[in-house]
Amino acid sequence: INAEYGVFVSFVEFSSSSKMRSFASRMFSTPAASTDSNIFQKWVGVRRGIVEAVGKTPLLRLKYFSEQTGCTVLAKAEFMQPTGSVKDRAALAIIEEAENAGLLKPGGTVVEGTAGNTGIGMASICKAKGYSLIIYMPNNQSQEKIDLLKNLGAEVVTVPVAPFTDPSNYNHQARRRAESMPNAIWGNQFDNLANRLVHVKTTGPEIWEQTGGKLDAWTCASGTGGTYAGVAEFLKSKNPSIKSILADPPGSCLYSYFKTGNLERTGTGSITEGIGQGRVTENLKGAPVDDVIFIPDEKTIAMVFDLLHLEGIFVGASSALNIVAAVEVGKMLGPGHTIATILCDGAQRYQSRLFSKKWLESKGLLEHVPSKYHSSLMA
Repeated sequence: INAEYGVFVSFVEFSSSSKMRSFASRMFSTPAASTDSNIFQKWVGVRRGIVEAVGKTPLLRLKYFSEQTGCTVLAKAEFMQPTGSVKDRAALAIIEEAENAGLLKPGGTVVEGTAGNTGIGMASICKAKGYSLIIYMPNNQSQEKIDLLKNLGAEVVTVPVAPFTDPSNYNHQARRRAESMPNAIWGNQFDNLANRLVHVKTTGPEIWEQTGGKLDAWTCASGTGGTYAGVAEFLKSKNPSIKSILADPPGSCLYSYFKTGNLERTGTGSITEGIGQGRVTENLKGAPVDDVIFIPDEKTIAMVFDLLHLEGIFVGASSALNIVAAVEVGKMLGPGHTIATILCDGAQRYQSRLFSKKWLESKGLLEHVPSKYHSSLMA
């Protein structure tokens, strides 16, 4: 391994070639001036631990959907974050804000209400920083998420689904638990503005840089509101003509709110997890919303399989919903435009549901998975 170029060479494979032996000798020789610090500077992408690995994900051009719309459809590959989701950004920001404010001291405890991904991000970061973690989550989330949180050392408390106005809502239970403990914080991801701010500081600038500022629209769904609002805020600050379009799943109130001003649910529920909302969170308040589009589950589940079979991308339902939204925005704007969105997380955390024939049948969605893709399904 050469310290300057970061290239692997096999002497066994190339030993018969004098030219390759000469090449390998040059590659393995370390420049006289090289030091450990120089190695970190020259090896692109080397980070000191998991905390420094958060962020700076690739922006992918989706070939099939770009050609279908005549637009450039771009997706930020947040499933490539250290723990596999966009929520790594918020998890790190919330913990570091508490540290900087003196609210979280060594050996302390983080308590959070989460549908899974924020908790998973917090679990790894807490391990790296020496904190304990307690997670409260609704009992309708995937078993894969619950198991992973436990594997990562978190205490997991699953509670019955309840609206935010109900004191038994999982977020309120998390808050009360944190308040009852010494040296503990409640993450409060829905209303903690560190969530939104980290996307103003990182995700938005990354997209702007990766597109060279050539962007016409930004779209994604909202759960806490942090990703949508933070990216929209930054992009609008750079170019007010960039459209910011919110996507919303069934069972959420945001489509109705931004269309009519009333918090009324559209549909009865969704297969997506972690997105949709019954209120306007502090993170979403004041965010630029030029338009809002409703995405039914039938389109979302079809896109899960389209992304896998047409683009080779294995992601969950919330990511698929975002791509449906990006395609619809592309059709609204017309050919020649560039649209960006987020691939929130991978499908591994939902595999027992999204790829189960029995589960899809129970949701009335199997018929919306093209028969040519049924080979991907489990019984």
